[in-house]
Amino acid sequence: MKISEMESTKSFQETERGIEWYFSCLVSEIHTVIAATADDDGLPVTCAIDIMDSDACGLYFLTARGKGFYHRLRKRQFIALTGVHGKGTMSSFAISVRGHVEETGPDILNHLIERNRYMYEIYPTEESRKALVAFRIYEGTGEYFDLSSHPINRRGFSFGYTENTEERLFITEKYTGCGLCLSACLLILPVFHSVLKTRTVSCVVYVLKSVRKKPY
Repeated sequence: MKISEMESTKSFQETERGIEWYFSCLVSEIHTVIAATADDDGLPVTCAIDIMDSDACGLYFLTARGKGFYHRLRKRQFIALTGVHGKGTMSSFAISVRGHVEETGPDILNHLIERNRYMYEIYPTEESRKALVAFRIYEGTGEYFDLSSHPINRRGFSFGYTENTEERLFITEKYTGCGLCLSACLLILPVFHSVLKTRTVSCVVYVLKSVRKKPY
């Protein structure tokens, strides 16, 4: 199933965005992202890749056999990536994704090449294209971070059998009512802006939690 066309940036400011919007934006608006995999020592290695398509099953990209990137994907089966859209820091937004990857079949590979026809310039012969392999990010979590909106817009999402990463604030027993941390709370978690701006919150604990679901 193909996802719908991406909504306009203006409409995004006014409505809740679904996973289809984030995926479509990565494919059509950002396209080239910086991806990270881990080497044999567990250290990160980055490279630039193109997100070539998406559907209800995940995000798709390709690489060539023989590359270190290919071997790290096969060994670790995990990837993290970030793409940025915009001309300046305060007019840009970023989408980050981390998740599990799997190699797909030749039908998807051929579809990706047809959809991204510049690949015929990079790999002009049928023989050279035999080295290409398509991968799908089928399960993971992500984050949208928009510095162009006020307050800053930050939202998490998940796909596959992975639950969304939750961000929570807790008032502890050390609460004093001083209000010194209020501005920091509004900056770090602007999604709580409408609640926090009407009350004094201090002595908070920031909790980051991710739980993986099991398939039904």
